[in-house]
Amino acid sequence: MKDELICVGALSGSYGVHGEVRVKSFCATPEDIETYSPLVDESGNRTFTLALIRPMKNGFVARLAEVASKEDADALKGVQLFARRDQLPHLPDDEYYYTDLVGLEVFDTGGASLGHVKSVQNHGAADLLEIHTAAATATVLLPFTQAAVPTVDLGAGRIIADPPEGLF
Repeated sequence: MKDELICVGALSGSYGVHGEVRVKSFCATPEDIETYSPLVDESGNRTFTLALIRPMKNGFVARLAEVASKEDADALKGVQLFARRDQLPHLPDDEYYYTDLVGLEVFDTGGASLGHVKSVQNHGAADLLEIHTAAATATVLLPFTQAAVPTVDLGAGRIIADPPEGLF
């Protein structure tokens, strides 16, 4: 697949004075982030052994074996946590990791190019594909539903979309 590392969470700073950290999980079942430990940073150079302590609003309080002080925890604010693809569960045919969708070319049902996927976003209600169109400087948010996106072909690197009228 495209990336061997998948982003599963992010550190959002220290919690308390004993080197604990706040962790935001991007996993479908948020607690599963602990089972993918050890995690690495984006470069793959730093490894983090994560142990969840308790849930908190928008995430968890966790202990990283590599962090001994509040200052060390503060220095990690904003670090994204990645798991190796082989650590993660295999998905059913109709589910995808966000990273696999980014960069795919998007075509309408008639075969005309609409652009490419810049990012996948979720603001609480549903997933949205941010499509960067070649003709415009702006991006378009396409609902990632079966009706609007009937076909995702990872092997061919393309998505077939049936966007709502007037979206593009």
